[in-house]
Amino acid sequence: MDAQDTRDGRDEQDARDAQDTAGRLRAIGDELSDRFYERADVVRTLLVALLAGQHSLVLGPPGTAKSEMARELTGRIEGASYWEILLSKFTAPTRIFGPVDVAALARGEYRQIYDGRATTAHIAFIDEIFKCSTAALNETLGYLNERIYHPESGGAPIHCPLIGAITASNELPGGEDSAAIYDRLLVRIEVGYLTDPSNFAALIRSAVGRPEAPARTAVELAALQHAVTASVPAVDVPDPIVDAVCTLRAALRRKELVASDRRWRQAVGLLQASAYLDGRPAVSESDLAVLTHVLWDSPAQRPTVEREVLHLVNPDAKEALDLSDVIDELETQLDAMAGQSREALSDWVIKNAHNKLARSGRRLEELRGEAAAAGRSTTAIDRVIGRRRALRTRVLTEALGMDASTVQAEL
Repeated sequence: MDAQDTRDGRDEQDARDAQDTAGRLRAIGDELSDRFYERADVVRTLLVALLAGQHSLVLGPPGTAKSEMARELTGRIEGASYWEILLSKFTAPTRIFGPVDVAALARGEYRQIYDGRATTAHIAFIDEIFKCSTAALNETLGYLNERIYHPESGGAPIHCPLIGAITASNELPGGEDSAAIYDRLLVRIEVGYLTDPSNFAALIRSAVGRPEAPARTAVELAALQHAVTASVPAVDVPDPIVDAVCTLRAALRRKELVASDRRWRQAVGLLQASAYLDGRPAVSESDLAVLTHVLWDSPAQRPTVEREVLHLVNPDAKEALDLSDVIDELETQLDAMAGQSREALSDWVIKNAHNKLARSGRRLEELRGEAAAAGRSTTAIDRVIGRRRALRTRVLTEALGMDASTVQAEL
């Protein structure tokens, strides 16, 4: 066998290994999506961010499984050093990066113990990230940006093996210090309480039943590191994708939504990671959907970003978001009618809500079928379907007085 044959054989093995790693990560995503209701897009986006070597923020109220989801995901990476912390305004840098070695201090030496701290972690989960203390701010920024830590005793900086950090918060940053950290979190994902009544019912049942042992796929640390450093960067970014990104940037700027050049450049890695996770050698238009978690600063901006992205990626999903506006309007009307008589509520249902809910339901089903047949993502459509289903349940129970136990969670 000559050198060329050897190289070809090695390349074929690398390709098989890359496909195996991507397949394992997809299986992990499927298992977590089955366990955490209405979190399929969240789980996939966290995996994409990790593959791109980027940090992510999960933003949402308490009790939305942010911490549990992050732990379950990171626990599937065999051989990885995992570290997590709940920050407060009083968290000292040494608690994050390594406490003082008391025994060494007694001998007149100043050293820190790094084992089990952020400095040795491959994967980190940082809860309440925006409560980072002023004392720890600069070191935390250096850790997230450059993966380095400057020891308190001085000397050469320590290079940390961090692949990516998953962070969580119940609220947006409130000051300049925390805003600096917010800027370093490329991926920003909103989570809320369950909206689909059937999913909520399943959640309640899971609290009283004996759960089956879940499937538990894992991936080796070395395989993940190779994907991050070699396989993902090798994914091709065709010219039409570059053109689409430029078009999206121009559209957002017209709406006065401006992201930094650095954020746009880093987002390319997310597109490559999305394609790799799906087992494709090149980025396609469907991968642009991940940018809905990148290009907004406040949650109020997210719907605008999502519409502009989906206009390029998925026209049927864009129409679904238009139908979501109809559902929002009906929900606002229902809230405003709280306390009114049953007769008034029934009249509103007959004259207004019933027909709009019926038409939107039929159209959403059509859009979902068209998207699935064309191989496009149905995530955005499914989210609107869930919101419509939840509103329908409210209309039947609150406006028409039906017993909640008799209401079927269907379109």
